[in-house]
Amino acid sequence: MKARVQWIDGMAFMGETGSGHALVMDGAPDIGGRNIGPRPTELVLVGLGGCTSIDVVMILQKQRQSVRDCIVEVTAERAENHPKVFTKIHVHFIVKGVGLDPKAVERAVNLSADKYCSISHMLNKTATITHDFEIVEE
Repeated sequence: MKARVQWIDGMAFMGETGSGHALVMDGAPDIGGRNIGPRPTELVLVGLGGCTSIDVVMILQKQRQSVRDCIVEVTAERAENHPKVFTKIHVHFIVKGVGLDPKAVERAVNLSADKYCSISHMLNKTATITHDFEIVEE
């Protein structure tokens, strides 16, 4: 896996992934950014949400659950002092479907958190990560 990051100007940087995708990141205005892209730390949380969502949807599909949507809301707290690592992260799943078994959803969330999500495993070295879920019947 590879990534490349190149400075654009100010505090803006272009990130390119090994899979050929690009995005602009920017610092906050108080450090010279212009708010033209997400902060790198925000992308870490998005990455966590994406990683665990993929796991949960795949697990539910393998369990033949009729999952129609999966939304993950990630909230985090950071340390006050540098390097200002994440100290607390909460991952809230909103799983939509028809006749979803709450035990299957709980199992999928736990398997992702405890076994499959590599980003979660990296972040739990500094942060306490909690999870919960709700099921919306469609």
